Amino acid sequence: MGPVYLFDLASQQARWLTVRQAVIAENVANANTPGYVAKDIGEFQDVFDGAQLQLAATNPAHLGTDPLDPASAAQSEEAPWEVVHSGNSVGTEKEMMKAGQINREYSLNTSVVKAFNQMLSASVKG
Repeated sequence: MGPVYLFDLASQQARWLTVRQAVIAENVANANTPGYVAKDIGEFQDVFDGAQLQLAATNPAHLGTDPLDPASAAQSEEAPWEVVHSGNSVGTEKEMMKAGQINREYSLNTSVVKAFNQMLSASVKG
């Protein structure tokens, strides 16, 4: 593995958190839609490990396979907490727990970047 660029890694994770938050918001918005199946995206570690190989679109008609695209979010593979008679599998409690987890991860991300930026600034100033 080559050098790790902290700011690039942090921005990729922030983008992943943004997309995951959008997917969770879509789940909550469709909580009363009959037949709607809750969605989620893969873990950041899986997305990051899979990002080493980039596909090249040589023709504008090629389809992109961006793992951070909300449209490509996979249906949740874990068992839903509740499925109502209409077939909807969105559990608002579970989605709110995911939103809280995203908030904590985003706060940690920004704290690490801020600390690294301060350390870098202090080393440059001397």
